[in-house]
Amino acid sequence: MNTKYLFLGASAAAAIAVFGFLRSEPPQEVTQDDPATQTATVTSTDTAMVAITMPEISGNAAIGQNIFENICAACHGAQGVGNAEAGPPLIHKIYEPSHHGDESFQRAVAHGVRAHHWRFGDMPPVEGLTRGDVAMVIDYIREIQRANGIN
Repeated sequence: MNTKYLFLGASAAAAIAVFGFLRSEPPQEVTQDDPATQTATVTSTDTAMVAITMPEISGNAAIGQNIFENICAACHGAQGVGNAEAGPPLIHKIYEPSHHGDESFQRAVAHGVRAHHWRFGDMPPVEGLTRGDVAMVIDYIREIQRANGIN
């Protein structure tokens, strides 16, 4: 192989790597249609789908937080911000109480739900949670939603 072409190939690869490094930018924020809702942030290293303001959590919602973080966060992200690789954010206007009431969360956990708003596929039933457990998770999600203008 001609060393001239080897040198050119190596130089081109190095130039592309340097260009990519210098062009890297902070995460792009995209405001949703409704200014009262949070901003969405998605990057290749951050799987969160929305940025939120986290309120102080207490009472049954604090128990719900523990359940959520241990069972639900794998798909719905810590604090319900979604996981771009696994499941949608619950801190989103789609899940406001007037569109997805508390019983819709209960049924989704108990029976699963067919995908209808997102591209993640169907949600399977979640084993081992009682209606009381789910009620506390709902309290947790609703507190975060209210703190972020989702009523």
